[in-house]
Amino acid sequence: MRWDEQRVENDMRLPGVGDGTVVRTFDAPEAMGINFHEVRARSALNHVPGESFGFSWTINPYRGCTHACVFCFARKTHAFLDFDAGRDFEREIVVKVNVPELVRAEVARPSWRRELVALGTNTDPYQWCESKYQMLPEILEALLAAGTPVSVLTKSPLVMRDVEIFERFRQAGLRVSVNLSVPTLDEKAWRLTEPHTPSPSARLDAVAELRRRGIDSGVLIAPLMPGINDSPEQVEPIVSRAKEAGATFLGGVALHLRGEVKDVFFGWLRAKRPDLVPEYERLYGRRSYMRPEDRRNTTRALRGWGRQRMRSNYIEGAQKTSREGTRSQTFATPPAEPKQSTLF
Repeated sequence: MRWDEQRVENDMRLPGVGDGTVVRTFDAPEAMGINFHEVRARSALNHVPGESFGFSWTINPYRGCTHACVFCFARKTHAFLDFDAGRDFEREIVVKVNVPELVRAEVARPSWRRELVALGTNTDPYQWCESKYQMLPEILEALLAAGTPVSVLTKSPLVMRDVEIFERFRQAGLRVSVNLSVPTLDEKAWRLTEPHTPSPSARLDAVAELRRRGIDSGVLIAPLMPGINDSPEQVEPIVSRAKEAGATFLGGVALHLRGEVKDVFFGWLRAKRPDLVPEYERLYGRRSYMRPEDRRNTTRALRGWGRQRMRSNYIEGAQKTSREGTRSQTFATPPAEPKQSTLF
């Protein structure tokens, strides 16, 4: 790989991620003060036991995320690398530079069963550094060549760079979905909670373009955070834009706070929204998840919105399934709220 205005240094071995590390920095404004730890991983495909989330395999080419979302559930995984879940998660990014070659080798094995592979279940595969490392096109091409269906969840319209590859999945009759996480369109809430993410409006534009090209694409309004982004006035514009885009999925998940993430989030609350600290102490206390009645209250703004359009999409998808013998990923209404299974 070759870039202008970069610096490379040798570094220590990071626990649990493979061979010794090289650290790269970039002078781009989006990457100032960020270290990218380039490692050679031992494997790329991660098995998810039980298929409890609708997929059996994941690929995560990056650990840590420059989006710096204050609620990110993946923050706690950085502690496994002897980094902290706060600033290190946003400033010490692990890049598994050999993931494309590993994927090619692993899906070529006779034992590979071509089960759905999910991208974006931990940190965002289309975060800023993907524009430099460009690993996703090779990963997707390897999965396509192996006849493997794929789903993507991201906060970045950078995903549109690979739209022609997604079209080829569809043309090959392989299941493909590209979903965008849009917790809010409220400018203040966006800047406070997702300080380095691309425009939420641009993410919804990406959904519209994906649907125009016939690719399944939906919107995840998550996490919904009491007093921050969960009011009907904040949720309704997202749902309306999702309907206009023809989204094939619309769902929402209430915030959960596990392990070190709770410390990071409460530290942010005390600094930025001290008025909400008593309510969050009531909601979470020693809990990671809200009580069911509190979760229902937090997601109340989603109930009833867009139901007719989503039901229509579901019927059309079911009819298509019957005709073509393929599985539809369209949902009539947001699915029952799970414990949050993704970063977003």
